[in-house]
Parts: sequence; structure tokens; C-alpha cells
Amino acid sequence: MVAEIQPLHDISSMLYNISTNEFTKAKKRWRRAYLTIYFSNTMVTIAKNVISKTLPVSRYPTYSVIEIIPEIVGPKVSDQELLFDHSFYGVDQTKLVNIVQNKDLETLHAFDGVKGLAKALDTDLDDGIDGRDLNERKTVFGSNTYEKPPPKGLFHFVVESFKDVTILILIGCAVLSLGFGIKEDGIKDGWYEGGSILLAVFLVIVVSAISNFRQEKQFDSLSKISYNIKIDVVREGRRQKISIFDIVVGDIVVLNVGDQIPADGLFINGNSLLVDESSMTGESDQIEVNAMSNPFLISGAKVADGHCRMLVLSVGLNTSWEKMMSSITGDNSEQTPLQSRLNKLTSSIGKVGLVVAFLVLVVMLIRYFTGHTKDENGNQEYNGKRTSVNQILDSVTGIFSAAVTIVVVAIPEGLPLAVTLTLAYSMKRMMSDQAMVRKLSACETMGSATVICTDKTGTLTMNQMTVTKFWLGLEHMESHCSNIITPQVLELFHEAVGFNTTGTVYKNFSQLVPEYSGSPTEKAILSWAVEDLDMDMEKLKKCSTVLHVETFNSKKKRSGVSIRRNNDNNIHVHWKGAAEMVLAMCSKYYSSTGRKVIIDSDSRIQLENIIEGMAASSLRCIAFAHKKVLEGTDSETLTEDGLTLLGIVGLKDPCRPGSRKAIETCRFAGVQIKMITGDNVFTAKAIATECGILEPGQEVCDEQVVEGVHFRNFTDDERMQKVDKIRVMARSSPFDKLLMVKCLKQKGHVVAVTGDGTNDAPALKEADIGLSMGIQGTEVAKQSSDIVILDDDIASVSTVLMWGRCVYNNIQKFIQFQLTVNVAALVINFVAAVTSGDVPLTAVQLLWVNLIMDTLGALALATERPTKELLNKPPVGRVEPLITNIMWRNLLAQAIFQITVLLMFQFKGKAIFNVDERVKNTIIFNTFVLCQVFNEFNSRKLEKRNIFKGILKNKLFVGIIGFTIILQIVMVEFLKNFADTERLNVAQWGICVAIAALSWPIGWIMKLIPVPEKPFLSYIRG
Repeated sequence: MVAEIQPLHDISSMLYNISTNEFTKAKKRWRRAYLTIYFSNTMVTIAKNVISKTLPVSRYPTYSVIEIIPEIVGPKVSDQELLFDHSFYGVDQTKLVNIVQNKDLETLHAFDGVKGLAKALDTDLDDGIDGRDLNERKTVFGSNTYEKPPPKGLFHFVVESFKDVTILILIGCAVLSLGFGIKEDGIKDGWYEGGSILLAVFLVIVVSAISNFRQEKQFDSLSKISYNIKIDVVREGRRQKISIFDIVVGDIVVLNVGDQIPADGLFINGNSLLVDESSMTGESDQIEVNAMSNPFLISGAKVADGHCRMLVLSVGLNTSWEKMMSSITGDNSEQTPLQSRLNKLTSSIGKVGLVVAFLVLVVMLIRYFTGHTKDENGNQEYNGKRTSVNQILDSVTGIFSAAVTIVVVAIPEGLPLAVTLTLAYSMKRMMSDQAMVRKLSACETMGSATVICTDKTGTLTMNQMTVTKFWLGLEHMESHCSNIITPQVLELFHEAVGFNTTGTVYKNFSQLVPEYSGSPTEKAILSWAVEDLDMDMEKLKKCSTVLHVETFNSKKKRSGVSIRRNNDNNIHVHWKGAAEMVLAMCSKYYSSTGRKVIIDSDSRIQLENIIEGMAASSLRCIAFAHKKVLEGTDSETLTEDGLTLLGIVGLKDPCRPGSRKAIETCRFAGVQIKMITGDNVFTAKAIATECGILEPGQEVCDEQVVEGVHFRNFTDDERMQKVDKIRVMARSSPFDKLLMVKCLKQKGHVVAVTGDGTNDAPALKEADIGLSMGIQGTEVAKQSSDIVILDDDIASVSTVLMWGRCVYNNIQKFIQFQLTVNVAALVINFVAAVTSGDVPLTAVQLLWVNLIMDTLGALALATERPTKELLNKPPVGRVEPLITNIMWRNLLAQAIFQITVLLMFQFKGKAIFNVDERVKNTIIFNTFVLCQVFNEFNSRKLEKRNIFKGILKNKLFVGIIGFTIILQIVMVEFLKNFADTERLNVAQWGICVAIAALSWPIGWIMKLIPVPEKPFLSYIRG
């Protein structure tokens, strides 16, 4: 009766049938009921969209429950049957949510378990959902997205800038100056000084706020990428990868080890599934999930072991994970080690600035009240009782404002900003270089890396597996050999490959070539079995039933399955794994004729030589073994002895084209490369030689290549002695990798580790820099890492190394540039104030200099791209001083030059240039700013004398220099009252530029002077 109702998307066809088919009264009644439900829900949806803008939205999307009372003469239908016979529009969403969140088995059984719920949700448990009703499912059940707090706006950062004490003091001084000025000279001329300071402070605040706002937006966009996890689902019978944000209720999700559960759902089928719910419950114990006692899968939990298929019941706002995800604000308050060190440096310099400012304040107040200061007309400013209170307050405010401005210039707020800008810029550029930074500190720490422990598969190799060799017993088989092998052995091979796998084969009638999914190894073996051995996956599944599965174990390095054939009820056990380990479990082998041959000592040696020969050719060797067991044998425990070897396959995974060059680059930069792999020692040696980790033709000693079992069995002292010499570790477990990382760190190395598996998480966390793989990496590995290598390529790892050094180098450039300005400005103003009672650089001028060096300077120097020159030097040590001897040499030379010239102008400038006081001060200000512009070029290269190399590649640097010069011209020539300047003629401009340009030859000469390696400050400390 109800089955005749057409699907939702075929409503037009159904309406047509209403007018053309003949119905009984009961059928017409049911058809009208369906139309009522359909159009009611449509109208509710439209109404909801219209009013949602003005009314608060419910936590759960709306749903309708319409009770239909059947005619007494008609057949009696229960509410539950009616719910299932109709589409998912009538499903009570609250019940779906509560089933999983409350782990309610009783309600689940009332719905006839997973099968009943799948029927209610129009989901085929084998083929998944249709795929054409995704929008309808999102409308009814919601999408798998989370409500996040709105990002911080520009106004927030403006308010944050006002929290700076020095800024508030300056605003107070500006307001007082404004009031006194207006009262003294009237509003027309009296607002200049106070208004100028206010405007300058406002500019500093706005520029700083815009910089922080842009950085926040950049971090937010990167966090969106990191949360966009890809997951496997089955739709229309085809396994495919989609974003977790695209998952809908009713989807069939395929979960493997290391996956994060993307929504709340139920276990359909699978094996040995253990789930880590610690992120939700705080309990570290792994929970077993099965179809009978605990089929509930909670979003946010992670698959610790096994695999399964899951039916999604609730998504997004209706899941357990929603509260935690909604609390993620994207606020990046993380302080990197470099930022912490710079904050200490800033604090130290600030204290010096406070002392200088206090001395200037005291000296200038003493000079003022003792009558040693004069106004613009040459008259004594303070004349005892003859000076009004307003005049005294006005003068004291000006003195106090000058002192506070010295503090503003002395405190290098630009240092933390420069780090932030550099890190933000580097993160953005590294994304285009296939590296996504998850933790800011990793950017700078990578510059100090001394050892990189890398995986083989997918990092050094392409991770594109193909079966190139096949041995059946002692016989080498050519491709397409299914007609040579006896049907009995061929059937066993089909079972061994088809059932003992986590991959799938999907073949559409319109496709000539099947689609394979799973790991590269699984896909390679499946495609080989289908194409060479004529395996039919669908037919195979119908012939046998899987009894028990033992998933792949990184310690045992094998997986197993037991099956029962439907035609004779015989139970067969199949094992697949590392060739030498599977061979050790076998006592016989099959020949191509189907005969079982006992493995004696000679044949075992021959088989071992076959494995070694393939491994030496860089092939990954995988063996298959089989045993028929008696009925009644415990199917939960797979037999591991007395097996018969089916065959051995060799899989070729070619080295990445750029792996050798990347390893050479790292070595040249003083970074050791160690390969840690689960493959056997012969394969490991061959790949290491091909990639350049081991020298070709060189005799490899036992200390350079070890197996994991030997490494872990060393004593602590032996490990510490040998760890530096090891280049390759084969047949290693995740514990061996963790052990190596700990040993290297104990020896003082800064260690970077690559990893892709769930079991790599401890090593990734232990390492100074954890590098997870973006393609093959599990979600657990990615969340344990600091940087995600998006293309899984070792070349990208070497690029990250270069970026790490670039970050550190850019910060050093800016420190040198800013400290030069700080030292020069402090000394000039202090000496002038103490000797003459006059400060040549006014509050507005110093704020303008502060703007140039703090924001524009940081932007110009922090955005230099990495160069290969960075890799010519050894790694930066953990405790190496931020300000090196080279930087001290450069900055002191420039600061002394600027102080000498500008103090000479201060005391003799009027006579030298034959100008008045105001023009002299303008020349000092103009020369001082231009010196910083020219010195910005010097700061581009700390050691190299050619400071112009690659300058045109950094368009931002050139643009900022040009912008600074234009603004300076405007300040001097057009903002006379604002900047307290006078217009300069061409000759005076020429003098300013010529003197400032002397910074270049002075910088070039100073770089010829060698400096000692021992830090200067260590001599002072004794």
C-alpha cells in the first residue's frame, strides 16, 4: 500500500500517476496523507527561512509529527511502521540525538536496531544514501557545521591598543596641551601642538590595530583549513572521500585506525574496534565498540584500533562534539619561545628608556624652574611669581610629554609585532609551499633543527605502490598468470586478498577499470588480484562468510582473517604481512599445481633469498599464508602455526624525484637525516642508498643500519653512544621511533620527526617539531603534530627547514634596525636635554619615527623570503643570543654615526647652515628619518655586503620604502604646524640625503671587520 508512494524527488511523476491510475479508496487516502505531509513540511521550511532572521533559532531543526487516523475498514498500521514506510521527513530527530548521547539500547531495540533506523533514514547499509537528497537531509536534520563565536573585529584591536599605559599617558598630555594651547592662543592657533600629538597617537593606534586585525584573519583562515578533515563515506555503492562538513544524517562512514569520528552514529559492522573518548569524557581507557552491547559512536572520539562502518544519526549542533567545537574561538594567544625572549628584551630596553626619560624629566624641570630655558622669542620662560599658573602648567606638560615620548620610542613594541608579522607571513607562504603550520612555535624551532627522523613510505618514496614481482612457492610467475595456477590455489589467493583487506573494489557498469580504495599497499594488491588473478570481489563475498578479523598490528606486522565457505562449511584462516615474518609461521608451501611441499632447510633458505633479493631491489615484500581448520575450532583465535605459504609479492614504491636533492640540502645545512621504517633491512638499505642517506658503493657498517629490535635491546649507555651514528633503522615499531627521539634530545639535538600513523603520535609529541603527513596521515597523527606536510614530500620538509631559519633571520634583521633607532634617539634627546634643556626631536616627530620603525619597518623586514644562503650556516642553537656579535657591530656603528652627526647639528647646526632654530631642528629630524630609511637597506643583509641582492623580488619592501619617503616629504613640506617643521630648500634636502646615504658605505666597511665568536655580553658578565 505505502510502498507505491513515489520518492520525494519524483513528486511530479507521482502527481501524474494520481490523475491516470485507478486507486481504491484506501490507496487514495494514503496518497492524500503523503501529499499533506510533504507540502506541510515544505511550507514549514519556507516559513522558517522567512522568520529565522527575526526569531531565535531552536537548538534542533524543526520537525513535524502528523498523526493519521486510519479508516476502520482499512488495514491497521502502527505509528512506527508508518514512520518507516514514509521518507525521513517524519523521523523524530530528538530521539536520534538521545539514542547516541544517552547510549540508549532500549530505544534502539524499539526501532529494530541499526537496520530499522537505516530503513527510517532511507539508507542502504551496503550502498549508503542516494546522494541526490543531500539538501533535503540538511534541511531536515541540519548540516555538520558548528556555531563559532564571531571573529574579533577591527574595533576590538583599536580598544586593545588603548590599553597601553604609555599611549594613555600621551593622550592625557595631548589633552592638557590642547587645553592650555587653546586658552593661551585661541582655538585657531592653540590646537596645533596638542592636536598634532593626538593625531599622531591615533595613527599609531590605527596602524597597529589594522596589522593585528589582518593577522587574526589570517590565523582564522588557516584554522578553517586545519579543521576541514577528509573522511571516507559510502554513497551510491561507491566509497569516496568528502569533507566532514558535508556529512549528512543517514551517511555510511568508513572509519579506520586514527580517524576522528565526525558525527554521532551507530556501529554497523567492523572488527576489533577500540575508541578513545578521552577528548569527550576525560577517561584514558579505550572503549570497545560492537554491534551487540555498545554500538554507539560519539563525535570527536578517535579510532584507536580496528575498523568499522558507521550509520550517522546526528550532525553538527546535535552532536556531543558541538559544545567543544563551538568553544573554539580561534584566538591565538600562544606565545612562542622567540616571542617570550623578545618580551624580556623589550622589558629590559624599556627599563633603560624609563631611566633615561626620568633623567630627562628631572633635568628639564630643574632647568625650567631655575630659569635656564627660553621661549621661541629668546625670553626666559620661568620668572618666578610673574609667570602665571597656566604658563607653568603648559610648560611642565610639554616637558612631561617629551619625557613620555622618549619612553614610547625607547620601548620597542615593534619587536613582538615583528615576530607576529613574520610568523603570520611565513604561515601563509608555507601553505603555498605545501606545509600547514598548526603551532606557531614550530616555525622558529624548525630553524634550530639538527636532526630529522623521517619515514620511508610516502615521504622519501612516491607512495604509489604496484606489484612488480610474484612468487608462488619457488616459482616466479609472470603477469596474467591465472590460467597457469590451479583453480584450488587460485581460489585461496582470491580469499586471501579479498577478505584480508581494509580496501574496497567498486566497479560501475559504465566503467572499464574498477575503482580501488584503501591504503596504497591495499590498492596495489587488490588491483593486482583483479587484473592478474581475475578476482571477482562481489562473487567472492557471496561464496563465504567472514568469522573473525585480526587487524594489522605494527608490532606483529601482519593481519589475519577466518572465513567459512558457504558450499561446504569449511573454515579457512588467511594471514598476510611482512614476508619474513609470515614465512616463519609456515611449514609448507603451495606449488602452481596445487601440491603442498614441505619447507625443509634448503627450501627455507631459497625462500629467504627470494625475499632478500626482492628487498635489495627496493621492493616491499608481502607474503600470504593459509590453513584449513576443523569445524568447532575457536574462530575468535586465529591459528598462527603450521601454515602453508601461498605466495610472495613484491611491491615497488619509487623514490620521489626530489628526495636525493632534499637530503643533500639538509646535510649541507648541518642537519642529519635518519630514516626510520617498518620495512625489512634489505629494502631499507636499498631505498636509503637510492635517496642518498647511505652512500652508494660504500661498505655499510652495523652501526649505521640497525633493526628496531636490536636498538630497543641496547643498554641505555650503548644507545647514547650509537644513536648519532645510526642512519637507518629498519623493522622499527613506533616505540623504537619514540626511543630514538628521546635519546637524540638527551644528547642536545633539536629533533624533527615525520609520522603518519596513530602509533606515531607519542614520537610526534615528544619531538621538538612534529611533522605529520597530510595525505597518508591519520587525524590522530595530525593533531599530535606541529606542522602538516600537505604533499607528504621530504622536499617540503627541507623547505620548512629553510622557512624556520628565515623567520629567525628576519627577526634578527628587525632587532638590529630597531635598536639602532632606539639607541640613537635616546642618546640624542638625552644629551641635548641635559646640556641645552631643549629636545631636538619633538613628541610628534618621535611618534612618527616610532610609526616608521615599529610598523612599517617590521612589515618591510619581516616579509623577506628565504634564500638558499640561509642553508650555508649551521643550525641556530637553542640558547644562542638573539643579538649576535655581528649585529652589535652593525648597529653600534650606525648608531654612533647618527649620534655624532645629529648632535653636531644640534650644537653647531645654526652656524653651519646659517639658519634659525626651527629650520635646524627640521634638518635634524629629516636627517634622522632618512638615516633610518637608508639603514633599512643595510638591515636586509646582516653579513653580506651586497645589500641590494634580490631587492626587486620583495615588492613590499620597495613599496614601504617609497611610501615612507613620500610621507616624510609631506611631513616636512606640507604639515608645518602638525609636525613642528619648516620647509627645506633643495640644497638642504640634498645635505640631508647625502649625510643619510653615508650609512651605506659605513655599513659596507664595517662588514669587513671580523668579530669574535664569543658573545660580547659574556665578557661583561665575566
